[in-house]
Amino acid sequence: MSETQTKPRAVVLVSGGLDSATTLAIAKSQGYSCYALSFDYGQRHVSELKAAERVSDTIGVVEHKTIKLGLGDIGGSALTEDAIDVPKEGVEADTIPVTYVPARNTVFLSLALGWAEVLGAQDIFIGVNAVDYSGYPDCRPEFIAQFEKLANLATKAGVEGSAWHIHAPLIQLSKGDIILQGTELGVDYGQTVSCYDADTEGRACGVCDSCRLRAEGFASCNVPDPTIYK
Repeated sequence: MSETQTKPRAVVLVSGGLDSATTLAIAKSQGYSCYALSFDYGQRHVSELKAAERVSDTIGVVEHKTIKLGLGDIGGSALTEDAIDVPKEGVEADTIPVTYVPARNTVFLSLALGWAEVLGAQDIFIGVNAVDYSGYPDCRPEFIAQFEKLANLATKAGVEGSAWHIHAPLIQLSKGDIILQGTELGVDYGQTVSCYDADTEGRACGVCDSCRLRAEGFASCNVPDPTIYK
């Protein structure tokens, strides 16, 4: 029996950004056979999907699947609707910014759950963070805990006694701590794209919320920032 067949399987959500790359490296280091899942959901640029391919290939996965969704048809977010500008003034306290994509993580985790059930996996990894984040409600520990309950209630595998586990290993870490952990695991952050308003080549704007948090993270832990800016 091959090593891939003997290891437990996990579906890992990989967006192409810093956090998801670190999460994939963590899952791999914990001994999982990783199945990477990305989404072409109508976001502003495809450079993050190219980054997801690079990250998945470099870290090493059994399979990398990209699912096309129509969240852009719903709109309501600066990341999916051209009529809404990406904010560049910094994170505002106690405000959910217009870069929030309605129900995004709920949809992503639901599809990850479906694929995991087909694969016979009982573990799903997602790189949400509740410390250095922009106030998104679907990045909180409470959301992850409740989705895990839903997974065990709403699936054939759960009803038949297979316990689901939704892993969010970064949820209580600062961006600097995430970078340090990923660096120890050999993550090449030069392959990642975090910017909300990157160009087609993946070059970052340097002033959106995500760029600011990323830059502050590298500065806080004294790790050289490999980000390429416009």
